Amino acid sequence: MVNIHNDQTDLFFDCILALKNREECYKFFEDICTPKEIDSISQRIKVAKMIKEGQVYVKITKETGASTATISRVRRSLDYGNDTYSMVFDRIKK
Repeated sequence: MVNIHNDQTDLFFDCILALKNREECYKFFEDICTPKEIDSISQRIKVAKMIKEGQVYVKITKETGASTATISRVRRSLDYGNDTYSMVFDRIKK
């Protein structure tokens, strides 16, 4: 397993934390990611939100285009991860 806790990742996260609004986020991520990378990350977040809302895999696949493998991976993260999806979903509700 790759250890992501390092100076390089710290710099990346510091850059993200320096962004002030959604437009800056769009510009920054358009510069550093491919459209497919942004779409993949966005898709996982949408999948997580739908799972947390109790949606079934068939509806999630139809609405997001995610494969069942991606949905299962996100489900594992929700079940055994750091609970950060819940944290950020709670924060954006407020």
